[in-house]
Amino acid sequence: MLSVEGLNTHYGRAHILQGMALEIGAGEVMVLLGRNGAGKSTTMKSIIGLVRPTSGRIAFAGREIAGQEPHRIARAGLGYVPEDRRVFADLSVMENLEVGRQPPREGLRPWTPGRLFELFPNLGQMRGRPGGRMSGGEQQMLTIARTLMGNPRLILLDEPSEGLAPVIVEQMARTILALKQEGLTVLLAEQNLHFASGVADRATVVEKGRVVWAGTIAALRADEAARSQYLAV
Repeated sequence: MLSVEGLNTHYGRAHILQGMALEIGAGEVMVLLGRNGAGKSTTMKSIIGLVRPTSGRIAFAGREIAGQEPHRIARAGLGYVPEDRRVFADLSVMENLEVGRQPPREGLRPWTPGRLFELFPNLGQMRGRPGGRMSGGEQQMLTIARTLMGNPRLILLDEPSEGLAPVIVEQMARTILALKQEGLTVLLAEQNLHFASGVADRATVVEKGRVVWAGTIAALRADEAARSQYLAV
């Protein structure tokens, strides 16, 4: 579903991603793990087009997307949930969802507000509430729901558990598992190995913009040396 090869990304003269590479199969959940500043968010932004890579290849569903504009990448079926959520504060829940609406995609069951309210019951109880009057966890749910209204084949989740109460983190984990059951492909960036272990099939560990470990999430949990070297705070 997604293939990234030899990706290099700069911020000015700073060389952030240095040969980043990863592959995700259809229906798989993969987690990018690493400490703050490791390059996880830059990888996400490079894939969705918010940051233009200096070099490298990004193929989504067999189509080269490196360097394309974000709206074109989104229309191709790639969804993105940023770390800072970015809901439309003055728009209601229903209006936020309408902003994200895209036509159904062949082979995928289309997302509707009704289906999303089954996935996020809390949102169904506040359909008219402005996004700016919601808690952080509610805004995170709304941002994911709005992205799903675009009927993506793959969704990028940047730090979905960051700053959320434990009960909301548990709900977020259930949501990701539900998306996997729907056949959606998921790439998430995380620091929380415990959270990632409950939802991901495979892990790619990054440090200073490079891949330093890759394998199944079970293998990473068993590799104490790798966890200590690359993930311990």
